[in-house]
Amino acid sequence: MTDDETADCTSDDRPKAGVQDPSAGDDPTTVRVDQFLAHPPAKVWRALTEPELIAQWLMPCDFRLEIGHRYTMQARAMPATGFSGTVQAEVLAFEPESMLRVGWRDADPGSASGADWTITWTLRPEGRGTRLFLVHEGFDPDNPLQQRARHVMGGGWVSVAGRRLDEVLRGMPPK
Repeated sequence: MTDDETADCTSDDRPKAGVQDPSAGDDPTTVRVDQFLAHPPAKVWRALTEPELIAQWLMPCDFRLEIGHRYTMQARAMPATGFSGTVQAEVLAFEPESMLRVGWRDADPGSASGADWTITWTLRPEGRGTRLFLVHEGFDPDNPLQQRARHVMGGGWVSVAGRRLDEVLRGMPPK
C-alpha cells in the first residue's frame, strides 16, 4: 500500500464525512454525492447491481445488469414534488466494478413531477475502501416541483448512500 493509500484509509471502518447539502451547489439541474465506503469496490458493486441487495438499501426491483433492461421500482408517493411513487428505470451503461448509469422516469405520464433523470454511480478504489460518486442529473431548473424534488432527493441520497448502503455492505457475507 502506498503512503497516499494509507493516508486515505480510515482506522475504524466508518464512512468518511464530508457530504454537505448535495443539492446546494451552483447547478440546479444536478445532485452530487461523494461518499467514502470502507468496503472494496467489488463488494460495493454487488450492492449496486444485485436485486436482493438493492431491495435492502433502495427499493425492491427486478434489476438486471444488461444495457437496455427496463425495470420498475415502487416508492412512497410524494405529492409535494408531484412524484407518483412508481419509477420506471432503465440500465443505460455500465463498466463492471467502476460505473453504473440508469435512467429514471415517473411511471405516471401525467405526473406533475416531470421526472426524467439520469443517475450515475462511479466507484474508485481508495485505500482499503471505495469512493462512491453519485450524480443525479436532469432536474428542470424552471420547475418548482423538480427543484423541491432535487432538495428532497439530495438529502435522501446522503442518507441512502451514507447510511443504508453502508449498513447493507457491513451485513453482506463474503462472496
